[in-house]
Amino acid sequence: MIALWTAARLLTLGITSLLLRSESPRSGSVSGQLTLMERPGTATRDLATAIVYLESLDTRGTEEAGNVSSAATINMRGREFVPRVAVVRVGGSVAFPNQDPFSHNVFSNTDPVSFDLGLYRRGATRSATFARPGVYPVYCNIHAKMVSYVVAVPGRHVAFADAEGRFTMIDVPVGLYRVHVWHERATHAAQDVAVSATGATVRIELDARGYIPGPHLNKFGMPYSSTRGDRY
Repeated sequence: MIALWTAARLLTLGITSLLLRSESPRSGSVSGQLTLMERPGTATRDLATAIVYLESLDTRGTEEAGNVSSAATINMRGREFVPRVAVVRVGGSVAFPNQDPFSHNVFSNTDPVSFDLGLYRRGATRSATFARPGVYPVYCNIHAKMVSYVVAVPGRHVAFADAEGRFTMIDVPVGLYRVHVWHERATHAAQDVAVSATGATVRIELDARGYIPGPHLNKFGMPYSSTRGDRY
């Protein structure tokens, strides 16, 4: 009787061990390489400013927030936005404190999250909420050279590329994703990928050949005045 019990116990342990060994891990990593198509004779020196983020294509639900904050701050100091780029979770807000001894008027005309915070002086702070995913250029209606970007991401997996264009995101749940890449000088790029327990690797080429640096328009869609812009 004891021998039968022992044999049955060993069989149960063996089956359990086999099931545990055959069970796939629930997450992997996504790594990749970015490159920029440039105009002839132009060298790429700013790949490290690229931001990569994942959008889940799985209908089972949304991801947890993880390390992506629902709030960020972009200061206005020395007629500049600092930092130039902020990443925030969709539904989060970005505060714009005025640290200059003159007024600023923060705005964005990018749909679907367009806003105009109005004119406000030093020491005041106003905020905007980003309810939809996307990249939103932000300007000052007084100072034509001021520009920043808010990247509103739908999930918790975000990475900055390194100087060689490499990136890695770890602890990505197994499933289907769309890899989005933003770079200030390039058109938006995206690629779908299936993440397994062994991870996934992508190569994405960005096109910067059409980038032409130049002034943006004010909040009314008109060129900035050349006579009054920096008096405030």
